[in-house]
Amino acid sequence: MTPRDADHYITGQGEYMPDFDSVNKAIQDVRPSLQADGGDIELIAVADDGKVTVKLTGACGSCPMAVMTLKQGVEAYLRKVLPGVTEVVQG
Repeated sequence: MTPRDADHYITGQGEYMPDFDSVNKAIQDVRPSLQADGGDIELIAVADDGKVTVKLTGACGSCPMAVMTLKQGVEAYLRKVLPGVTEVVQG
């Protein structure tokens, strides 16, 4: 999958930053994997600095591997398809 250039906005410094809708669309791509394990993900916020806040729910909310899922799964994917994403955190 290639970056979704049309789903970014350009800051005054010429940087591409993802908006709430583009991040939410990308989250739909990872949602089936989480749901297959009894969990889910909810987008809470996208900050101007590219920090994305999500809430892992269901089995993912209480799983001891949730941090790994968040960083190595969700964050890695979002950073790949939306280069303006700088970090994904649990909110």
